[in-house]
Amino acid sequence: HALAAAAGLEHQRIQFTSDLLPADILGVNVYDRERGEFRFHPGPIFSHLVLADEINRATPKTQSALLEAMEEQQVTIEGTTHRLADPFFVIATRNPLEQAGTYPLPESQLDRFMLQLTLGYPDPETERALLLGRDRRVLLEQMQPTCDAATILAMQDAVAAVHASETLVRYLQDIVQWTRSGRFIMGLSPRAALALLRAARAWAWLEGRDMVLPEDIQAVLEPAIAHRLSPADGSRIEPSALAEEIIVSVPLP
Repeated sequence: HALAAAAGLEHQRIQFTSDLLPADILGVNVYDRERGEFRFHPGPIFSHLVLADEINRATPKTQSALLEAMEEQQVTIEGTTHRLADPFFVIATRNPLEQAGTYPLPESQLDRFMLQLTLGYPDPETERALLLGRDRRVLLEQMQPTCDAATILAMQDAVAAVHASETLVRYLQDIVQWTRSGRFIMGLSPRAALALLRAARAWAWLEGRDMVLPEDIQAVLEPAIAHRLSPADGSRIEPSALAEEIIVSVPLP
């Protein structure tokens, strides 16, 4: 809500539960007796920013309702394709798989998320400020947008224009190949490589540069691989440790 309000974007929150259906997300065709025809009633996916809250509480079938939307920025219902808003973002939260009533996300679904961030607990100073601060509902009501959809689109164009040299791309490919050695259930996919490059471009742009450096790839490596790489032997490794191992193992260009 706060992110959408600050960016001047429309937003929708979808609470994922075990009885949620794909139609509850995408929308449904309803027969209009007065007009004698079916009319499409869009679901909450038709918004700039969509929050899929506790996404792994829904069944895999319902989770998969997001696949086309996240990949193509469109949804197809009963043979008719509907374009989604521009810009379009999906942010999801999920519970640990050890909790009851959760379903693992398919690899194809996970791969469509560019980054994964683990927030953890706030530090004592931040938590104290949260407890002593004003009601967040009041703060949200008073929040004024700092940009709008057109500004976000212009930023996306600016990020896409950040140059990535052939040498830099080879370095990224070396990282991707390192993950495909058989150590992991699945190495990084071409989609993951594109996501890593896009994230590195964004990082470079935020740093005020018009060219991607190896340090930019290293800066976004941990959140880019956190949800994509699982050791084949069933062991667990912290994403930060894995990112550090990759950075040390793959030579710089």
